[in-house]
Amino acid sequence: MRILKKLLRALAAALLVPLLLFEEWGWEPLAALAARLAHLPLWARLERMVQALPPWGALLVFMVPVLMLLPLKLLALFLLGRGHAAGAVLLLVGAKLAGTAVVARLFQLVEPALMRIPLFARWYPRWKQWKDRVLGFVRLSAPWRAARRLKDGTRRWWRSLRRAS
Repeated sequence: MRILKKLLRALAAALLVPLLLFEEWGWEPLAALAARLAHLPLWARLERMVQALPPWGALLVFMVPVLMLLPLKLLALFLLGRGHAAGAVLLLVGAKLAGTAVVARLFQLVEPALMRIPLFARWYPRWKQWKDRVLGFVRLSAPWRAARRLKDGTRRWWRSLRRAS
């Protein structure tokens, strides 16, 4: 039974790693991008209202991006069924980016309220600890280190190319 449990955990981690990596990469920059909208008076007022929500209202607010993106995901399925794979993929990627930006910003606004929900306050730190441990393992892997070296080398090459022109 212990072996099965370890196998299931490893499988879950392997399936979640791409999602975790995307969220890790995009969470802060996309939240910062969404936060820029707070310069608009209506958006700023909306953010203040979201921050003032009670704990369960804050939790329900996370349904808004899900409900808003559902029609786009259905449209992507329709496009895929009609043979427009590239359009479907672009729509899904755009929806994922927009959804991550909105959810990341919402989480920044409502985390204090969510931490007043006992179940959330108990499990969120465990989730975060597990996620950080999995991502730490990924970052120590040879493919990750090779990709980092390639990225850093490409960045240095691009900067030197821009300085030369």
